[in-house]
Amino acid sequence: MNYTLNTSRPQQGGLLVAFRRMAPFIREERTSLILAFIAIFFNSLSTLLAPVIIGYTLDTYVPIRDFYGIVQWSAVLLGIFVVGLAASYLQTKIMGGVGRRILFSLRNSIFNKLQELPVAFFNQNKTGDLISRINNDTDKLNQFFSQALMQFVGNFFVMSGAGIFLLSLNIRLGVTTLLPALGAIVLSQLLSGWVRRRNAVSLQATGAMSSAIQEGLSNFRVIVAFNRTDYFREKFSTANEENFRASLKAGAANNVFLPLYGLAAHLAQLVTVLLGLLLITEENLTLGLLVGYLLYVNNFYFPMRQLSTIWSSLQLALAAFDRIFEVLALESDMPVIPSELQNDRTDVLLSFTDVAFHYPDGKAVLQHVDFTLKQGKTYALVGPTGGGKTTTASLMARLYDPSEGMVRLSGRDIRSYTPEERARKIGFILQDPFLFTGTVRDNILYGNATYRDYTNTQVERLLEEVNLSQLLSRFGQGLDTPVVTSGNSVSLGQKQLIAFMRAVLRQPELLILDEATANIDTVTEKMLEDILEKLPATTTRVIIAHRLNTIKNADQIFFINAGEITPAGSMEHAMEMLLAGKRES
Repeated sequence: MNYTLNTSRPQQGGLLVAFRRMAPFIREERTSLILAFIAIFFNSLSTLLAPVIIGYTLDTYVPIRDFYGIVQWSAVLLGIFVVGLAASYLQTKIMGGVGRRILFSLRNSIFNKLQELPVAFFNQNKTGDLISRINNDTDKLNQFFSQALMQFVGNFFVMSGAGIFLLSLNIRLGVTTLLPALGAIVLSQLLSGWVRRRNAVSLQATGAMSSAIQEGLSNFRVIVAFNRTDYFREKFSTANEENFRASLKAGAANNVFLPLYGLAAHLAQLVTVLLGLLLITEENLTLGLLVGYLLYVNNFYFPMRQLSTIWSSLQLALAAFDRIFEVLALESDMPVIPSELQNDRTDVLLSFTDVAFHYPDGKAVLQHVDFTLKQGKTYALVGPTGGGKTTTASLMARLYDPSEGMVRLSGRDIRSYTPEERARKIGFILQDPFLFTGTVRDNILYGNATYRDYTNTQVERLLEEVNLSQLLSRFGQGLDTPVVTSGNSVSLGQKQLIAFMRAVLRQPELLILDEATANIDTVTEKMLEDILEKLPATTTRVIIAHRLNTIKNADQIFFINAGEITPAGSMEHAMEMLLAGKRES
């Protein structure tokens, strides 16, 4: 299955589609949203009442010089403003919490989704882009919900109320005043898709730059060792340049609405003054009403100008959510299927039946192979580089599913095991194992619920029972030796020792070692061989190694090359096949 995420062109989905997708994350915030909307209503109402009171005061009390009446209505106006201030603070506080909780929920959902996806997904997508989707894109949504959404709703309320007042006070003046707004709204709709595409390209460029940084810093030792910092600089400079240009274009697109709405507001004010003075001369309008009317015009067009910025923020949020939902919408093509017993041979631990495998790019690795692994036996996989040894081991551990055929584990289709069951039955030690930041103890007990609550003394006793205590002595602080993922707290060889202890402690039925001793000295390698010999008699071992002395004691050797898996027979025959395979490649 092709899991490649879109990083070249923006996705398109309507506003309603986006809100439907967001519904599961918003549903739990209904109470907070209702309270925020109530606060917005009172804040908007305070804004809309002010022009009426001002106009009424000017027409009623100013002509007769009634100072008491002016002070009385000024006090009422002050009270309304205080209510509006309190409502504004309340809505800001509520929506700040809503935005943070949605951000928390979104990031959890994306990360949990990533845990469900197969290894193929991570082979096809850049880590930096995924990090950008989790951090940067979700933060764009948080900014929209915590700030822009309530401003959008509040300004919409004020605009709607102001429009109603403009039309009700004088229909002729109201229609004329609102015409520039109609033109601006039509242009906004026409430009919205373009603005959203610009923002999507900018987000994708940010993801690409994050990928370049992540790739360079992760491999910085290699870059320095080969003195290729120039390559790193050039690659980053290219990504940074593309991000800069995309950001400039997105900024230009986001700011296109502000001058448009500003022009509409100025036109409306000019029309209102000219037509209003004409109506006053015709005695169809009072001076106080004209002042109130101008305030309503300002209340209509000022929020409209704010909406121009908010509308750009909305397009940015929609572009970010398209990238987020692209991950959330993915489904694993490696589900757990119903369990069915396929055969009753108790001596066979694992079997390949007519198994073929190819990667999404179409490259065939295995072509209809058949073989079996028996309990308690040791098997070796040899072959030229790129022949398919690691892919075969990955199929054994169900890191991939075969394109055709079936892999059976203990007589059952391997797809019928849950990940937890499969992890208990299969141990996999890689050439470059991954360790978590913590201690040696944290790493060797990772995912092992049986010994999770053991004290250090109990763990040390356990390691001694399974002949692993001599490996622990290779670490200066024993179980408390610190391990830092990104640092050099332990050597690559020590990492392999930790991975070895972690796998052996799980007492798997199948133990796969993929070049697991490649970075270990010969003395330690001999020590590991002795430990492997002392594993339970039922443990099946699969060893992948380029050094043939590592596999000299294997019960059976398989030669893997050109899509085929062939029993090699003797050690000498395996060497001949390996040399022939290298010459062919």
